[in-house]
Amino acid sequence: MKLSSLKSAKQAYRIESECIAEMLNYFDDEAFSKAVDLLKSAPRIGTCGCGHSGIICQHMAHLLCCIERPARFISPAEAVHGATGFLKAGDVMIFASRGGKTKELLPIIDICKKKGVSIISVTENLESPLATEADVVLKQYVNRETDKYNSQGTTSSTALCVIFHALQTALIEETDYKNEQFAVIHPGGAVGERLNPQK
Repeated sequence: MKLSSLKSAKQAYRIESECIAEMLNYFDDEAFSKAVDLLKSAPRIGTCGCGHSGIICQHMAHLLCCIERPARFISPAEAVHGATGFLKAGDVMIFASRGGKTKELLPIIDICKKKGVSIISVTENLESPLATEADVVLKQYVNRETDKYNSQGTTSSTALCVIFHALQTALIEETDYKNEQFAVIHPGGAVGERLNPQK
C-alpha cells in the first residue's frame, strides 16, 4: 500500500470523528423533541431516501422495528407506484437528503400531504423543498466527505446514521421499551444468546 493511501485512510477517522463532535452544535432541542413525539405516537412509520441516504433509511426502518415501532423503508421508485399505500393519516414519513432537493422525493411529499401523513426531514439545506415542506426538520451537518475529492457519501452517511441513532435512543426512553421485549423478537445471534440465556 502506498504511504499516501495509508495516510488518507487514517485521516478518514479524523474527519468523521470531528463531524460527530461538531454535530452537537447544530442540535435543535425543540425540533428533535417534536420528531420524537411524532414517532412515538405514529401507528406506522415510513423512511425514504435515495443513494447512500436511502441505505441509511433502510437501517433506520430496521432500528424502529427493533423497538417495536412498525416501520418500513419505502423505495422512492416504488413510492409513486403504490407503495405509499402503506401509510395512513396520522402516520409519519422520514425523508433524508443532504441537499434537500432530490427530485425523486418531491412527488412523495405531495402524496404524504394529501394523505395526512406527517413529514420529518433530515437535510443540511434548511431552505430546500424537503425542509420547507416538512412538519419537522432535523439539521444534518457535514464537515466534508472523507475522500480527497469530497464527493463520496461517506461522512454524510455517518452523520445521518448518528441522527437516526439518537432518535432511536430517545424513543427507547420515551416509550419505556424494555430489553425483555427485545429478547422476544431477537432470539438469533450472539445478541439473542445474551438476551435469552439458557437455564
